[in-house]
Amino acid sequence: MGSILTKFKDRTDKRTLMVRNGATVLKELIASSHGKYNPYRIFSAKELEIATNNYDGREVIKKCIFHIYKLYKGFWQERLISVLKYNESYSDSAYKFSINNIVYAAQMDHKHILKLIGCCLETPIPILVFEYGEYRTLRDRIFGAPQPHFEPLLLKHRLKIAIDVAHALAYLHVGFPRPIVFGNLIPLCILFNEENVAKLFDFSESISIPEGETHILTRSRFGAWTYSAPEYKRGGVFNEKLDVYTFSTVLLELLTGQGTRDLLRTHGSVRHLIEYWKNYLQNNRFTEIADPIIVQDLSCTEKEHQFQACARLTLECLNESPVDRPTMVDVTKRLRQIYCSLSCN
Repeated sequence: MGSILTKFKDRTDKRTLMVRNGATVLKELIASSHGKYNPYRIFSAKELEIATNNYDGREVIKKCIFHIYKLYKGFWQERLISVLKYNESYSDSAYKFSINNIVYAAQMDHKHILKLIGCCLETPIPILVFEYGEYRTLRDRIFGAPQPHFEPLLLKHRLKIAIDVAHALAYLHVGFPRPIVFGNLIPLCILFNEENVAKLFDFSESISIPEGETHILTRSRFGAWTYSAPEYKRGGVFNEKLDVYTFSTVLLELLTGQGTRDLLRTHGSVRHLIEYWKNYLQNNRFTEIADPIIVQDLSCTEKEHQFQACARLTLECLNESPVDRPTMVDVTKRLRQIYCSLSCN
């Protein structure tokens, strides 16, 4: 009798959670997307437990730096999937991030954004299911040990990654009735598929700018403070130019092969870092700040010009004033021009 009552209670609890979570997701989706979003599948908790071998730690693809979630490799209906499970210890924040992630990921239809397949709504914090993106993060590719199935990250490869990510951000900014700010762009949020295509991932902290407004004021971000724009640090200003600024830190790491935190630790502040960059560029000493892999690849003058042009663009995106930063559409165009002008091997 006890086991029957327990099973009945479990079913009742799951049904209650399904109703609560489903209502919340639907309400937020309609408010954010005006009812226009991609269909997604509803998974059961049991299906995802089986798919991930009960969330086997050996199947972890990626961990959030703040330990809020883990991304697992899974296998469902003869296909590989990525399963995002939030840490229930962060109940309030994790629940909010989970709902937000579903709401924005469900609206995405772009080859450089990891595709949402579905979610599980019968757990206290919804679990998300994405297409497979196990082939390491950008941070792994820059700082991790060389992998035999990946080519070394030459300048042309880094420019291509930068273009792909910029294109995804530009899509968020201009591809919807209201601009969407990604809000937490770091190299750990850029995954690769087996074709080596970069994919933006994790909409936990994304926000739509209200109609008729140029920005919102918020202090709700959980993201990496190091990557935040000055206007956000000073007054909580959140708009598209925040993404431009954080994109510049990704460019910094692509060009130097050094982490932004390490660069700031060395130079003390963003302002000093910018002056350092300007000095090297003006004195044509850019090979001293470039990743050694890039330096070895600078076999022609054109490549040196490529690096310099990309470095100058990085500085523009790092402007303290958001007004003086280019838009992501402009950044994408300029990166493509830089990439296409590279004719030497």
